[in-house]
Amino acid sequence: MAGAMTRAMILAAGRGERLRPYTDHLPKPLLEVGGKPLIVRHLESLAAAGVREVIINIGHLGDLIVERLGHQWQGLRIFYSDERSGRLETGGALIRALPQLGDAPFLLVNGDICTDFPWDSLLQAALASVCLVLVPNPPHHPAGDFALNAGMVALQGEERHTYAGIARIDPALLRGYPEQSAPLAPWLRHWIAAGEVEGTLYQGIWTDVGTPERWQVAQEICRVRQDGI
Repeated sequence: MAGAMTRAMILAAGRGERLRPYTDHLPKPLLEVGGKPLIVRHLESLAAAGVREVIINIGHLGDLIVERLGHQWQGLRIFYSDERSGRLETGGALIRALPQLGDAPFLLVNGDICTDFPWDSLLQAALASVCLVLVPNPPHHPAGDFALNAGMVALQGEERHTYAGIARIDPALLRGYPEQSAPLAPWLRHWIAAGEVEGTLYQGIWTDVGTPERWQVAQEICRVRQDGI
């Protein structure tokens, strides 16, 4: 793979139904954990890792994200991919943002996760077209998503792990897909079957903020870290 990996895309267009009523007036990535919005935590850590440009897809209450972040953030240039007229799901969101993503591999990050994952570990040249970050299965998803076999992601295996919402993707894989609402999961399964996807298991801090209960878990993680425990 050629080209410097200095771009990331943060997925921030979702409605956050399970977090209502909080998300009736605030988009999920602007929910605060430890006194900072989730998306600000991402921007800070991505910038520290060497990312220079971030594309954010916006949908539900997307104006608030633009107002909060603007187009520059601590040396990062921020661009927006507009889905306010209708959410495209992850696959469709990638296709719409493709002209902004360029030709080099980019990081893909779910806007509703809280993690201390070292982003710079993905900003390395690699042979595989996709790298997925997996985590140990959380209580709400005990069956997991994928297995690992000698560093490659597999559809089947004795020990399965959960996709963390963090990936590195070569945009060449996306060319040819139509721009329409489409989930990413079927594409991932196709690429995995074709041997295009490597993976890594991350066992550090990670939680998705998908429900009020998991939002509280993220808050507790931050409290513990700040207390030095």
